[in-house]
This record gives sequence, C-alpha cells and structure tokens, in this order.
Amino acid sequence: MSKMLVSKTLAHALRLGAAASFLALASGAPALASTKASAPVPSTTRTLMASRDMAPTAPILVRVFKKESVLEVWKQTRAGRYEILKTFPICRWSGQLGPKRREGDRQAPEGFYSVGPKQMNPNSQFHLSFDIGYPNAFDRAHGGTGAYLMVHGQCTSSGCYAMTDAQIEEVYALAREAFAGGQRAFQFQAFPFRMTAENIARHRSDANIAFWRQLKVGYDHFEATRSEPRVSVAAGRYAFEAGDEKAMANVLAYRETEEQRIAKLVEDGAASVRTTYADGGMNAIFRALAAKSEPKLGVVSRPEALAFAGKEVVLVAARTPMQMALANAPAPPPRPTDLPGMSEASGLSELIAGASPILPAEFTPWPRLTFASRTD
Repeated sequence: MSKMLVSKTLAHALRLGAAASFLALASGAPALASTKASAPVPSTTRTLMASRDMAPTAPILVRVFKKESVLEVWKQTRAGRYEILKTFPICRWSGQLGPKRREGDRQAPEGFYSVGPKQMNPNSQFHLSFDIGYPNAFDRAHGGTGAYLMVHGQCTSSGCYAMTDAQIEEVYALAREAFAGGQRAFQFQAFPFRMTAENIARHRSDANIAFWRQLKVGYDHFEATRSEPRVSVAAGRYAFEAGDEKAMANVLAYRETEEQRIAKLVEDGAASVRTTYADGGMNAIFRALAAKSEPKLGVVSRPEALAFAGKEVVLVAARTPMQMALANAPAPPPRPTDLPGMSEASGLSELIAGASPILPAEFTPWPRLTFASRTD
C-alpha cells in the first residue's frame, strides 16, 4: 500500500472516530476511549467529588467572571444542593465588561445560558469546545447578533472564553459525565465580576449597571438557595424563580439584605468606577506565564492588549469620614448681611447704630473717683 493511500486511510479513520465520538456523546453513550473528547475525569477531581459527597454523574453548573478571569464548575451533592467543585483560571477572554450586542464586537457574552449535548464539539479547531448558546431569548429581544460563542481550548479569543487544552478536557469530561447521568443541559452563568454588593456599588455609574442589576437578581437566587434558578425573559428583562415558597422566602431575604448593603455603601461614600480593557483580559496566573513566553500557552491573542487590561477610571471619588462629616454638618448661623433687608454696606453699621448696651440687672457702675490736691 502506498504511503499516500496509508495517509488517506488513516485520516479517514480519524474523522470517522471523531464523528462516532460526537454521536455517542450526543446520544448519552460512552465516547470512544481513544479520543480527547472521552478523556477521563482526573483521579484527583474524582477524589474531590467523593470528599464533597458528589456522585461522578451528578448535574453540574458553570459560572464565569470576566474581571476575575475564572471559570467555576459547581456540582450537585447527594443532598441536592450545588457546591463548588473546581475553579479554573481563564487563559483569555476578549472585549470589555458588558453584554455582547452584535457580531464582530469581540464581546464575550454575559447572561444566563443553557448548554446541552448537541452544543459539545469534539472536533473543534480549538482542541475541544462547547457553544454557550448565544444569542438567548434576552439577547434576541435586544437585537443581539452573532453565533458560535464558545468555551474552548487554546489561549486565543475573539468573543469566547479560552482555556488551556488540559483545562477544557477536564471541563468537557465533567459535562459529558453529567449528561451520562441524565442531565439534559447545564446552566452557564456569565458575569462581568463577582456580583457582590461592594462591586455593584463600585460600578453604579457604569452604563451597563441596569443590565448588571438584572444579572444580580439571578446571582442572588443561586447564592441564597444553591439551586439552579429558573430563568425566563419577559418584556425584554430577565425573570427568575426559585423552587418553592421556602426557597423564594430565602431569596427575598437575601435580596433585601444585599440592597440595604448597596445603599449603605453608597451613603457611606464608596467610590464609583468604570473598569476598561483594550481587548479583554487573562488570569494573573497566565499573565505571569505569558510574560515568560511559556510555550504551553501557544499563540495568545492580542498580547499587547493585556498591558491595558482592568484599568479603573474613577467617576466619583470615594469620600473620607472627614469629608462625610463636613458634608453632614449643620449649616452655620446666618451672618448679619444674610438677614432680610440687610446689605453689605449698611447691615453692620445699622445694627451697631441702633444697639443699646445690655447690662445685667444687678450691675452697679463703679463710683467716680476724685483726687484732692496736696497742700503740704
């Protein structure tokens, strides 16, 4: 057999193997062991699952935070609550803080998405990938355009969340195992930063704050209940529901506390900023490696932009306790010229001219002293 024929036969076999792996994954059957898409979950991660009372095939939930450049995988415990399993540093994301609006804007999406087996791509040109599901109903309601927004391998992004190849293999394996356990789709939550009261107060003057306030409602649902919020879109706005009345009561109490904390932070003079990027960011771990031209990162997209990542523009300066005290101090008493009918020229002289000395009732003037002349 000629070398050319052997080469063609091998290439064909590899394509068939990859296709079979993807079809097996989509149908819930085990993928072929010889492909990267069927790489096992690392033994250290399985040990971690066991220590946290998580079945290997239990459902997962994924959260990403742009500013912190991390991807979290949460997994359901046998008690039915989601608990954090692993946090992965993100190698590269592109754009600015804020939602994706149109094709070509290089924005990595923010919002609530759903990822099913058919969105998993074992044949990705970026090692492995899954499509997060942009545009969702919210994005479409606001005219959002674009497609194929992914979490994938290789440290390059033009609107995606890029991991290393080893990281995407593990995240891919965790999703594959959850699908095999019966999860029909996992929720993918994408945020500009951790949606704490402090961060909301700090970014209160940003043009995206109304949108981020909506995301915080869903974020608070998850924080309060550790269960996947039910997400819908009504009149162009996100809407969230908890599982039952008790869960909803917990959410409302948590939300009220958070809103009070935000209001108190603003009242106490917290600074307001806008965080800017030349074109996205990268976790500090990878920034250190990129500075050393670490080969395993591969080709990093737009490395020159990383020097300008995460710059804070102060829109409202923080107020110190002294400044707050001065701002809240009572007004001083009016000056004579502030009184009605008084002018700078006449006010003080008129008051003095008409004034009479006010003496206490018991006041007795000193007697007049007289001096006799000496005759001797």
